Amino acid sequence: MRGGGGTATEVAAAHHPPTGEAVPGVPGVPGVREAQEAPGAWSASDPYASALRTGRGPLFLRRADGWLLPLDVERWCARADAVDRAVLDRCEGAVLDVGCGPGRLVAELAARGRTVLGIDVSAAAVARTVRLGGQALRRSVFDPLPAEGRWDTVLLMDGNLGIGGDPRALLDRVARLLRPGGLLIAETAPVDVDERTQVQVVGVSDVGPTESPFPWARLGTAALLRYARGWTPAGAWTADDRRFAALRSGAAPAGGRRAR
Repeated sequence: MRGGGGTATEVAAAHHPPTGEAVPGVPGVPGVREAQEAPGAWSASDPYASALRTGRGPLFLRRADGWLLPLDVERWCARADAVDRAVLDRCEGAVLDVGCGPGRLVAELAARGRTVLGIDVSAAAVARTVRLGGQALRRSVFDPLPAEGRWDTVLLMDGNLGIGGDPRALLDRVARLLRPGGLLIAETAPVDVDERTQVQVVGVSDVGPTESPFPWARLGTAALLRYARGWTPAGAWTADDRRFAALRSGAAPAGGRRAR
């Protein structure tokens, strides 16, 4: 899933498929076969899947105290906008979009002829990404993934820094996915926040219990940098009230290009 949110109960929904197939669009990279449906907040009957099928909200992350964070379904289901495209201009080499949602970024990179793979625990998100012409697998970021340690860029957009509710564990996992000196581009919260909580995905009519709560986090740029031990800051910027930060895994290689 995406937006203040992203693909959500990534840890709880983890599954471990067999390996062996090549992944189209990632030449020469050992792939993984599709996994079986995973239960939880992103099942086919959930409000998120329904919103992706229609391309419309309203959709929210709801905390136990009733606070609602609106999720920008319409933007996620549209084509990549100018802010998205400017972020994608910064990507280097082969790109892994973690929590790819309905696939606008994967589709845009694929249209540019880039090597790109999206992963998401939502079957509806993966299906929509593939329909747009992108390559996507139904995986948690914590599952075994193709090309571990060889991705040049990892994207955590639309609030996907919240995946798993443990920012340091997520950053450690992303570091293992990237090549040495690889680039992480993350979208941070538009306010200075460092929050770990339990949330549910709900539509406007979901006044009663829905799926079980799952762990989530919200991070501003300053909080992200506090968690990013072993990373090298490589830029931070704001565009149309959206905030972004770029980090290098470990030391950037000699002569390596830093994020602009």
